[in-house]
Amino acid sequence: MVRTALIAFVAGAALACVIAPSVAQNSAVLATIDNFTFEPEKLTIKAGTTVTWTNRDDIPHTVASKDKLFKSKVMDTDESYSFTFMTPGEYTYFCSLHPHMTATIVVEAGSAATQ
Repeated sequence: MVRTALIAFVAGAALACVIAPSVAQNSAVLATIDNFTFEPEKLTIKAGTTVTWTNRDDIPHTVASKDKLFKSKVMDTDESYSFTFMTPGEYTYFCSLHPHMTATIVVEAGSAATQ
């Protein structure tokens, strides 16, 4: 009986160690759109971070990556869009309604949970 309980405890502890990293909450970063600009213009984050853009401008905008990885719907004032960056790399994005609006996100290897 003691041996069975010990095996169950060890197996449970091992399972908890395996599950814990995937259950950890990701970090969140806020970005804004205002006066026809993305702020910040360049953002460096860890893999697993969720970026949320909020349109603070009085006209509609979008957030669209040049490599077509993500694209928001048209956002009116105070609407938001979120995307979680899982893969390290550099991501340039723009407003598809106003293509002169551009910004960059650099995703570094590592865990957003440890930021």
